[in-house]
Parts: sequence; C-alpha cells; structure tokens
Amino acid sequence: METSQLGLLSEHFARLPDPRVDRTKRHLLLDIVVIAVCAVICGADTWVDIEEYGRAKYEWLKRFLPLPHGIPSHDTFARVFARLAPEAFRTCFLAWLSQVQERIGGPLAGQLVAIDGKAARHSFHRAIDRGPLHMVSAWATASHLVLGQIAVEQKSNEITAIPTLLQLLELSGCIVTIDAMGTQKEIAKTIIEQEADYVLALKGNQGTLHEDVALLFEWADTQQYRDIVHQTYETHNTGHGREERRRTTVTNDIAGLRGYEDWVGLQTIAMVEAWRTQGDVVSYERRYYISSLGVDAKQMAESVRGHWAIENALHWVLDIAFREDDSRIRKGHAPENFAMLRHIALNLLKQEKTSRHSVKVKRNRAGWDNNYLLTVLGI
Repeated sequence: METSQLGLLSEHFARLPDPRVDRTKRHLLLDIVVIAVCAVICGADTWVDIEEYGRAKYEWLKRFLPLPHGIPSHDTFARVFARLAPEAFRTCFLAWLSQVQERIGGPLAGQLVAIDGKAARHSFHRAIDRGPLHMVSAWATASHLVLGQIAVEQKSNEITAIPTLLQLLELSGCIVTIDAMGTQKEIAKTIIEQEADYVLALKGNQGTLHEDVALLFEWADTQQYRDIVHQTYETHNTGHGREERRRTTVTNDIAGLRGYEDWVGLQTIAMVEAWRTQGDVVSYERRYYISSLGVDAKQMAESVRGHWAIENALHWVLDIAFREDDSRIRKGHAPENFAMLRHIALNLLKQEKTSRHSVKVKRNRAGWDNNYLLTVLGI
C-alpha cells in the first residue's frame, strides 16, 4: 500500500477489532474497510454498489491491497459492517482525523464547532420496531470537517448523546454552538470543562430562562440601554429578490435572571433580530441565546450565523450528494457505520482543493478517474 496515498487509512483502521470468527475470514478486514471507503467516495450508496465498484476496479485496487480471495460479496460487506462495533470504528475515525487536521493546518482552536442532529429517514426497521438512525455530529465550520458523530439511542434524544460526543472531541479554544434542544446545564458545563466557549439557543424548554431573557431585552429597549453594558452589530444582505437586515445585541447584565448562577461559564445573553423584505412582504423575528463569550456583538453574530453551516454544508450535502435520507441500510450496526463511511468520504472530498466542483461532481470524477481518487485520498 502506498504510504503517501492510502497510508493514513491503513495506519489507523488496521487497528479495528475483527468481529468475525476465524473460519469466516476469507477477506482481510482492512481490505473490506478500504474498498468501502473508496467506493463511497466514488458514488457507492449501497453494499451492492460497493461490491460492483470493487469488481470494476479490481486490477487497480490490487496495486494497493492484498485481496487474497478477490473482492468480497455485497453480503460480506453487509455482514461485517453490521457486526463491526461503532465505538471501535469511531475511535479509528477520530485518530485518523487528528492526522488529517495536522496536514491541513493544525488544531481547531479558535474555530466554530456546530453540534446538530440528523435522521436517516428510511433506515427504520419496522420488523424489530426500531426507528430511523439519528446521528449527532460535530462540524468544524472553517475547516469543513466532520469532527465526530454518535448515534442517539432508541427511546432517547439528543440531550443524552451530545455530552458523550463533546467528551470525545478536542475542543480547547473553540466556540461550540448548539440549537435549543442542547441548551442544558450539564452540556454547558461539559463545554467549559473542555476549555471551550458556548453559544446556546434559547426556546421555551429551559424553564424561566427564555422568558427572563426576553423580558430583560424588552425592558432594556424601553430604557434605550441607558447604563446597561451592551454592544450591537448589524448586517444587511440582498439577493434572490430578498433583503435581510440582522441586528445582534449582546449584554452581560444578567444578574436579574433567575438561576443564572446554575449555568457554568455564563457571561452574556444575546438577542438576534431579523427583518426580511421580499416584495411587499416584511417579516420580523427575534431569537435569544446564552453564551460564555464576552460582550462582542460581531463575534456573537458570526457564531449564530455560522451555526447553520452544519445544515447547508453537512446535512444538505449528505442528503443531496450521498442520498443519506434514501438509504435503506438497516441491519445491526450497519446504519451507524455506513454513516461514518459517508463522513470519512465527505471529509476527504471537502479537503480536495484542485477541483471547485460540488461534492456530487467530485464523487463522480473520483469514480471515473483513479488518479483523481488518489488525489482525494492523499489530501
């Protein structure tokens, strides 16, 4: 295997514990994983796709992989990934990712890390009463990297999964953003313990906090913020026949909030107002946030705006370029493991800079052009 191209995958994923008994090991586990990664990069969305990719590229793959018994069948890929422990696969993913980060510019300190969940809608298994796979992912908005992911347990929700994911990541110096579902005291505490800052959205699920923050800003408006430490930042954008004005106001005058001491690291609260004009229709919206950041309205506005990159640059791409919502992979651990295969492929494709095309076009090109695939794998 060429170290310069496939070496990182080989080095880290060779550590995976093999879930098979010895008598069923006709194919090497690393061969199975590397073929799957290459196939998913090149457009494969099912186990049959992966087998057919392997057969079509057998002579080329043979240059890098032992393949003692040829290309595994789609049933073999399905069985192995259904039994492969997601925790072990994720550990290898994170170790591989740390080296990828070193090669593209070092640690994440100072970056915005957005945490959000997404369901693969057709991965439910009605026969065993299992709902669709729901993954919580961490997305580095500047590096365009999936930093990690964890499945939400059945009969549970993102609140239980987010702290586990946070503890897996190296977040020192980062700003972590989460929507209102993750605005919980223990989650805020975990972020601070990771030596990071947070910007957490507020809705009505935080008891009196949302109400108190809204009332505080309403009162401050009536006082025109006299004697209230605050900062405001505005942006104006036009496009697609629409005009948008956004105003972010931040204050550290939080002593009047009930229970604010229970939120570890809490320093400021923020109000984001948005006016949208399209034709003769004008809409207005207010949203509220709590944060461990200081009184810096521009930084707050960029953090709030940046959070939604996880929707556009990750979730939307997984659905459009990788057809994740259409996936019917359901057995065992296969849905979670295939989701990680997509994340590996997405990370590699996002870091490939010689092509300015979309991820979908890059997948096609990698499938057509072996040299381009090597470029993608070599970062």
